[in-house]
Amino acid sequence: MGADAEQAMTRKMIRGLIFDFDGLILNTEAPVFQSWQEVFARHDCELTLTNWADCIGRSPESFDPCDQLEESIGQALDRMAIHTEQRRREMELIDAETVLPGVMDYITAAKRLGLKLGIASSSSRDWVLGHLSRLGLDAQFDAIRCAEDVMHTKPHPDLYLAVLSELSLQPLEAVALEDSPHGVRAAKQAEIFCVVVPNSLTEELPLDHADLMLPSLAEVSLEELLFSIEQERRIRGA
Repeated sequence: MGADAEQAMTRKMIRGLIFDFDGLILNTEAPVFQSWQEVFARHDCELTLTNWADCIGRSPESFDPCDQLEESIGQALDRMAIHTEQRRREMELIDAETVLPGVMDYITAAKRLGLKLGIASSSSRDWVLGHLSRLGLDAQFDAIRCAEDVMHTKPHPDLYLAVLSELSLQPLEAVALEDSPHGVRAAKQAEIFCVVVPNSLTEELPLDHADLMLPSLAEVSLEELLFSIEQERRIRGA
């Protein structure tokens, strides 16, 4: 069978792409981390990636950095004031960000190939839709599932299962695009083939439980990725 025929077979099997949002479509994770690092620095403390890593890919409510900051300095803080200032700085940094490289090409190619598009995000719906609207991407996706839509966010599989249901897809018919260990774990528990695309924060984290790793979506076309997935499945006998 020729390469063109194999690519056509893969496209027939894979009917949808499911994107993570934070760190995959938009670089929000580095600005959030930076803004909190600045808060810690003003109190002569350090927030390391080691301490921060566990919250990447999870719901923002899963970790309040003020807990660690108060423990470090040994006193209570005006949490409302800290969160207000941190949020202002966070949004200032994020508003300067644009869609990450390759994302638009993947969306365009998916539309051309007739693939369904979804988003599975542990963030709130207002957060995801607000940024999608700012980026002009709010009408591009067929299903968007966020923290409010499920009982458990990543690393649980609930978000991916909810998107699969909305898109009327089986796990074998979808590909998940992720950037974090928790996101990869969620996709794999949903039995979806997971491609991880690390960003500046997550590239230092353990991601070897993903099925494939790409340095950037800009370096491999969607068609090439689908062909690679078919080859990987053949090797595994899937």
